[in-house]
Amino acid sequence: MQRRQFIKGASMLMAAGAIAPLAQANINSQVSASTAAFTSGKYRILALVFDDYETLDLHGPVEMLGHMPNTEIKLVAATEIVRSYQGPRVVADCLTTNTYDCDLLLIPGGMGTRTLINDLPLRQWLIEQVGRSQNVFTVCTGTALLAMTSVLNGRKATTNKMAFQWVTSLNANPQWQAKARWVFDGKFLTSSGVSAGTDAALFWVKHLHGAAEAQRIQTLTEYDWNADPLNDPYAAA
Repeated sequence: MQRRQFIKGASMLMAAGAIAPLAQANINSQVSASTAAFTSGKYRILALVFDDYETLDLHGPVEMLGHMPNTEIKLVAATEIVRSYQGPRVVADCLTTNTYDCDLLLIPGGMGTRTLINDLPLRQWLIEQVGRSQNVFTVCTGTALLAMTSVLNGRKATTNKMAFQWVTSLNANPQWQAKARWVFDGKFLTSSGVSAGTDAALFWVKHLHGAAEAQRIQTLTEYDWNADPLNDPYAAA
């Protein structure tokens, strides 16, 4: 509890530009000491974050998935403090210096993916981390980060329709779906732009726990769920 309170307070100071170097060093040591050991028996979700990630890509699915019973969510990043595209920052639970066993790897999109597609260490980490993940869930241009590897080759997949040409140009081998709110093929769940990730997250709740649980979370969050994966109003022409 003390660690969470310290990090929360320090993160708020950093977002305000008021954090001192000593406080930053304390955060670094505490996060670096984390082994990302998930609690035994929990459904383990590992979410990748990076500078200029899209907030709703991450926090929309986290809101829905986090209401599932017996679920634990951790953030992984290359650095301890990560800034979203909209400005607010988050503190990573663990670092991409290691890979981790998990049930679901969540990869949001955002403007930061434009530079990350050229990040060779991240590419190698993703290949290894996908191998240790039971399933992989991408939102928006998060699919681009998988497209820069070969893990989607031969699989049906989709992505943000406003960035569809860019993402699909990275790799011609996936079976790109130009009209889909989300696609589930093999171990990969890929979704379209931004809010589509929240729709896909509720689909994943239904996939794991049934329609009643998805409906419970939809009602709890007062969210108007688009439950049809083919109902894609932003589909590429």
